[in-house]
Amino acid sequence: MPNGYELIGAMEEKRLLNDRYQLLEALGKGGMAFVYRARDLMLDRYVGVKILREDYTRDPAFQDRFRLEAKAAANLSHPNIVTVHDFGLDAGKLFIVMEYVPGTDLKTLIQQRGRFTPEEALPLIIQACAGIGYAHRTGLVHCDVKPQNMLVTPDQRLKVADFGIARALASIRPGEQSDVVWGSPQYFSPEQASGVAPSPSSDVYSLGVVLYEMLTGALPFNATTATELARLHLDVLPPLLTETLPDVSPALEKILLKVLSKEPSARYRTADQLGRVLLNFGNARSAPALALKPEAAPVMENSTLPAPVETTSLNIDWASVALGLLALLAVGGLIPFWVWVYFVYNPPVR
Repeated sequence: MPNGYELIGAMEEKRLLNDRYQLLEALGKGGMAFVYRARDLMLDRYVGVKILREDYTRDPAFQDRFRLEAKAAANLSHPNIVTVHDFGLDAGKLFIVMEYVPGTDLKTLIQQRGRFTPEEALPLIIQACAGIGYAHRTGLVHCDVKPQNMLVTPDQRLKVADFGIARALASIRPGEQSDVVWGSPQYFSPEQASGVAPSPSSDVYSLGVVLYEMLTGALPFNATTATELARLHLDVLPPLLTETLPDVSPALEKILLKVLSKEPSARYRTADQLGRVLLNFGNARSAPALALKPEAAPVMENSTLPAPVETTSLNIDWASVALGLLALLAVGGLIPFWVWVYFVYNPPVR
């Protein structure tokens, strides 16, 4: 197994988790967990397994909260959410078994590409809004929206992972609200920075930070400590997009400034709302391009005449028209007959 990835004790030796999941390769690690590609021996399928670090799982309160959050996440069924299959405790370590998603996380893509154009960024962030918005409708808040938790497949499908883990982590010291850190400091909202429990609009703020990073290649706020990052999220306005992207659409900048408002009530209330706004913006942006396709109005070389205007032919169903005329003639032909019948029974008075 590559250096930097570890499973402690017997789990490293047998590489079999809970007598069911065979760990195959390390996919990554973060501050709280190791991630593996594994095979579910019972159902004979590949899965993703996240094993939380042991120092996070010793607390009984955390174990109970983790189970509750994992159950809630397992009930989420949406094409833009990584499906949770199973969870449990083995050899003193909590684990969660998820749908295996081929591809890479969005953070890696940002680091590789530097910047996304709006045409590239919007379809991905709209998919993230769809998944997170679905969770909002079920009453769940993600709490840790960041590009590391967004998996992108080779065909550009995006799936959001890790619902509920941040909420479980916050339960380790539930009585010390000011010490609770909800989510990741680079992406969390001002209210999360102050220790207040997040709401759907908190996820919306974090989505705005992700979109900002995709478009500019940089985070709106940078600092060497979590405390300083929290202060920036609370008190400092983010740099304008136009400082990095002079040609950016004013409408897109206005949307992003609303999303990154310090006051939750000033943002879009849910990820669904943000997704609809971005979708409408994208449609409006692409509509002029569609209307001005070169093949729709070709420019004729060496000619002063206007280019020919493309006309649209009428698709007329002549068979239906013919049947309609026959019916009209048939009905019209009966008129003399009914007039004759009327006068037979109602002769005119002489």
